[in-house]
Amino acid sequence: MRLVSALPVNGRGGAASERRYPAAVQPISELPRDLARALRGVCFDIDDTVTTDGILDPLALQALCDLRASGLHLVASTGRPLGWAEIVARTWPVDAAVGENGAGWVGVVRGRPVRGYFDPADLREQHQERFAALRDQVGRVLPQLCVTDDAWARRCDLAFDVGEFQAPSEEEVAALVRLIEGAGARAVVSSVHAHAAFGEADKASGAIRAVRELLGIDLAAEAPRWLFVGDSGNDAAAFSWFPVTAGVANVRDFLDALPDPPRYVAEGHSGRGFAEIAEVLLEARRQP
Repeated sequence: MRLVSALPVNGRGGAASERRYPAAVQPISELPRDLARALRGVCFDIDDTVTTDGILDPLALQALCDLRASGLHLVASTGRPLGWAEIVARTWPVDAAVGENGAGWVGVVRGRPVRGYFDPADLREQHQERFAALRDQVGRVLPQLCVTDDAWARRCDLAFDVGEFQAPSEEEVAALVRLIEGAGARAVVSSVHAHAAFGEADKASGAIRAVRELLGIDLAAEAPRWLFVGDSGNDAAAFSWFPVTAGVANVRDFLDALPDPPRYVAEGHSGRGFAEIAEVLLEARRQP
């Protein structure tokens, strides 16, 4: 995917502003085995982390199945729509799917889907009115940019295509970010989309809420026993909050822009890199 810059994460009360860890990037092979054996769960991004060129990588899917079979909880955390999170939660080997960069989540409990949102309904409705105004403004000022083709499935954010099917210049993306921030929203850019969000949710705070509501686990209390895996700028909040983090190889394109880079990095890109990270965990957990 085309490189775009990482952008500021939630600095107004979100999880990333509450927990910061220094990070020295090392090969994933250096992850301590005792740490891997002590893990209780893995939270992971989707685009360019378990997918390769937009398709769920078979190696990554098998890795997810193996991680789940080893007893680990799995939580997908993505900038993709909550409509997509519904499918992930129902059909992938995961305990929860957090969508729209923490704005909401879906899990299957006793065979039935359970949904949750970071912000209350009245606030989400206010956000939608502001999104409509922002979308109109972007259309006037930057008519060459377009919303994502998955916008129909979004419930809580507004996203523009900056690398999935469109290829705007870095200057155009920067101008878009200025418009988003000028409207009072936070801008978060991934390898494929530029997101506008008026709420306080981010990938870390959304995962904390989802894990508590769906699994009854206080993620904040046991953060050292969870690993986050990601690849780009919209993972910045999670890279900053989780004490144990890893990136697939393509995260190296974003290291200079991330406030806190992942502690460990795989040699493989995208889905192959995720499978590599998973194998390190599984090998350690197979040892007595």
